Amino acid sequence: MKNYTIDILNQLTDYAKHLNTNELKDVVLQIKQARHIFLAGAGRSGLAVQAFTNRLMHLGYSVSFVGEISSPHSQPGDLLIICSGSGETASLKALAEKAKNAKVAVVLFTTAKNSSIAGLADYLVILPGKAKGTIADETGFEQPMASSFEQLAFLTFDSLVINLMDETGETSASMFARHADFE
Repeated sequence: MKNYTIDILNQLTDYAKHLNTNELKDVVLQIKQARHIFLAGAGRSGLAVQAFTNRLMHLGYSVSFVGEISSPHSQPGDLLIICSGSGETASLKALAEKAKNAKVAVVLFTTAKNSSIAGLADYLVILPGKAKGTIADETGFEQPMASSFEQLAFLTFDSLVINLMDETGETSASMFARHADFE
């Protein structure tokens, strides 16, 4: 039995060094300007973006995870954030197309800058690392499937939350006031 936690953290640290700060700045600006923010993802990527949806709500933004029954109708000035390692998930591609037709800006977090959804997105954040279906990566350490993408997405979303806190003056205390009390 081996504890792989340090290997995972080392891999993610290496990948995080390659994040493009300008891409992240663009996303922060879009979030701050959006009338309403829709977020979407499938599988484990969907879980990471659901956690981001929750934190954006804690920051006071008007947000919905796509598919929730309480999601409002989209309007121009809204923002759709998609998390898809491959950038090819059919349901998310259809969602991006619908957003473009509705004049909703699209942000994509992905490893695949030449993917179908990337071609529809207004803003891209390329997360370095291994996407589902690839065999090896440059670090020499291999996690199953797209684990490194999903983990780095979660951490990148948390980093964006802290940047938004810096820019808006929000604190853990002010965010906690928006935390669910009916649980």
